Order: sequence, then C-alpha cells, then structure tokens
Amino acid sequence: QVQVVESGGGLVQAGGSLRLSCAASGSIFSVNTMAWYRQAPGKQREVVAAMTSDGTTNYADSVKGRFAISRDNVKNTVYLQMNSLKPEDTAVYYCAAVLRITATRPYSNYWGQGTQVTVSS
Repeated sequence: QVQVVESGGGLVQAGGSLRLSCAASGSIFSVNTMAWYRQAPGKQREVVAAMTSDGTTNYADSVKGRFAISRDNVKNTVYLQMNSLKPEDTAVYYCAAVLRITATRPYSNYWGQGTQVTVSS
C-alpha cells in the first residue's frame, strides 16, 4: 500500500513564504515524477511544478521565479518553496507521485489528500 502525505499549508499574508512537503511511503519500487498541483474554488486543478527523478523541473508560468521545487530521492519526498505569495495563489495544493510498486508493474499516479494554502491581501 502506498501513501502520499502533504504538509506545510496554512495562512500567510501576501508577499510571505510557505514551504510544502510531501512524502510517498509504503511498498514502493521506484518513483519517477513528483509534482505539485493546485485547485482553487471553481477552477480546474492545474500543475504548479514537477520534478523528475533525474532533476528535470517544470513550472507553471504563473509561479516561475517565485516557487521552487526540490526533492530527496532517498526519502521519496518533494518540497515546494513558495515565495512572494499572492492572493491568487490561494488554493488546495496536492502532491502527486508517479511510481511503481514492483519492477514489473507500470508506473501509476498516486495523490495526496491536499493541503490548504490561503494568502491574504
């Protein structure tokens, strides 16, 4: 069984910073991409940042220069450092891990339960 658990959300004023953490644990053979998504009320879920196991990163245009993704491959953990936060960054942030549980199983996407980030103006 695999668990993906996020932490670090909260309430912050505009211009402030938050750091989110996400750990994948359980019966894991290997992890490929780990990513952060967010979903604001009334909007579709969107990818914020992603990082492959070899360190390749991608960011949504709206967060480039403000957010930074990093990961610890040994701990199967990914982080999202969010700086210069804006009210429009308010959303539930979800972690996703693309992983496989054995060498012969295909990679599948596993989601965390989400953590609320609220940025006040």
